[in-house]
Amino acid sequence: MLKSYVYLYVDPRDSRPFYVGKGVGNRALAHLADNNESQKVERIAAIRSSGREPGIEILRHGLTDDQAALVEAAVIDYIGLDHLTNAVSGQHSRSFGRVSVEDVLLAQTAPKADIHEPCILIRINRLYRSGMTPVELREATRGIWKVGRRREGAEFAMAVFHGVIREVYRIEHWHLAGTLPYVTRDAREFAASGRWKFEGQVAPEYSDRYVRTSVRHLLGDSNQNPIRYVNC
Repeated sequence: MLKSYVYLYVDPRDSRPFYVGKGVGNRALAHLADNNESQKVERIAAIRSSGREPGIEILRHGLTDDQAALVEAAVIDYIGLDHLTNAVSGQHSRSFGRVSVEDVLLAQTAPKADIHEPCILIRINRLYRSGMTPVELREATRGIWKVGRRREGAEFAMAVFHGVIREVYRIEHWHLAGTLPYVTRDAREFAASGRWKFEGQVAPEYSDRYVRTSVRHLLGDSNQNPIRYVNC
């Protein structure tokens, strides 16, 4: 009867939501039985240790899956990941999410990039937000990705948001996910994923050349794969 819906987990100790999700059927109740090491599970355990239970609220129902994904992403963007135990900003990749007017206009007006260096374009649409610190942007870009041996031919990694380069990093090494710490992200879920992340620093000369330029002509029509190799 509910079809697809969006739900909130609310901490009864302060009446604030700490998790936003979408699903069908009994999905909203499933987290009560989770036993992984996520921040969400830790919060539920802390609430129960206080002698209470998390509140579960249905925010919108009777939706299609695509509509629910859009509502979920909008609510996460509004509340902010800093105030939630969600790992990412929803799953709706066809809209910008919460970004500045400048970012919206830049996506439409950025000049075309002419790239000659061997590099990997990494789309970070789901993790990007306006006003990210340099550390947050770097950590959103460096992992975790499904890449093959072709990665070894790339000298640079370029963070891309909606077709525009946001930063350029010189790749120093590739490491299996879960083997290096993060500062602004919870890396526990990355372990044993079989995916990769790179270690590297901003390449100032190439940042000056490519940041705020468009690579839409290099990305193609598909939004499924966040990785695109150029000149390698």
